[in-house]
Amino acid sequence: MAERQVGMARGGRARAWASVIGVAVLAVSACTTAESTPAVGGGDTTGASSVSAASEAAPLGLALTPADKAAEVAPGEPVVVAATGGKLTDVKVTGQDGKVVAGALSADGASWRSTEALGYGKTYTTAATGQDSAGKTVSSTSTFTTAKPKRQTALSMNPLDGQKVGVGQPFAFYFDVAIADKAAVEKAIQVTATPAAEGAFYWFSDKEVHWRPKEYWKPGTTVVVDAAVYGKHFGNGFYGREDRKATVTIGDSVTALVDGATHQMTVTVNGTVARTIPVSLGKKAHETPVGTYVVMSEHTNYTMDSSTYGVPVDSAAGYRTKVAVASRMSNSGIFYHSAPWSVKDQGARNVSHGCINMSTENATWLQSISSKGDVIVVQNSGGPVLEPWDGLSVWQIPWETWKAGGKR
Repeated sequence: MAERQVGMARGGRARAWASVIGVAVLAVSACTTAESTPAVGGGDTTGASSVSAASEAAPLGLALTPADKAAEVAPGEPVVVAATGGKLTDVKVTGQDGKVVAGALSADGASWRSTEALGYGKTYTTAATGQDSAGKTVSSTSTFTTAKPKRQTALSMNPLDGQKVGVGQPFAFYFDVAIADKAAVEKAIQVTATPAAEGAFYWFSDKEVHWRPKEYWKPGTTVVVDAAVYGKHFGNGFYGREDRKATVTIGDSVTALVDGATHQMTVTVNGTVARTIPVSLGKKAHETPVGTYVVMSEHTNYTMDSSTYGVPVDSAAGYRTKVAVASRMSNSGIFYHSAPWSVKDQGARNVSHGCINMSTENATWLQSISSKGDVIVVQNSGGPVLEPWDGLSVWQIPWETWKAGGKR
């Protein structure tokens, strides 16, 4: 008030307002003194403050996601209702068929989230009611439609639920279409280890992504995979078809070091050398690639066929031979397997077509203590470097490179 009166004085009426200004200043001073100095006898002002705070409190707000009239909503994303300035008292999401979508209210009543996936190409209505601290009720609704996919993509993965695997096992995910939004896939797939392990995704192609830890798994680790891909949009109108789940256990640490110079394989179990096995690797022009392999699968009475990697059986270098024990190490046809025909060469020279030859007794023993996911390192073979995309040879990629994500 004082500023307004001074402004009028500047307009030429200073004398007329002088006494009023004095009264105003006195009144302000008296008011300030009264508020800052309690009255004799103890005046209680807390009730007045509470009324003031209540009158200034923000009204109850309800935020509904998806919003009203939203279209092309991904059916795999949850419906969420959030309350500010109060709590929710009732939430219902109803489909066009009248079915109510399952959901859960948070313990504090501040939010609600659907726990059931929606359908493709459907219309839903969310009706939410909340109450503020004064008991006032507020309601809100939204009606939205979900997307119709251009195509639903299937997901397959390795390993599968219930399997026990070795310490080198990566988790591989394969789609049947090229994925444009790779970040959406990585968000949808959760890999949780107990005990915890740092890990990351790496894309080998637009259809194939692997997850591995920074270092080999600790024996006894439990890994839970929750690939919640249903209804998630992965770009170009492609949506996930079906969720996949798996609980996998990491077994003993079984690793093997194969030296092409000494023609020996040293097998270590949980840090202790268990056996040294004479072996024969790839001969000249068929040298076994150097690097870290991960056992992919195990077989008995398996037919080794050169035509599977491009060499006709009826050619000079071709063959089709049944072996008692064989464990695959690469897609390109590298196995460790029983080879009774080369026992005299095992431990002395390399004579195979690229595989690791050993006696039937040693191959049977090794397969009996190991599983897919075990690690086999080949050195000094004279061969090329193992390609990381050949099989599950993910440990060929340094961690810093792996973390960058590959072909994103």
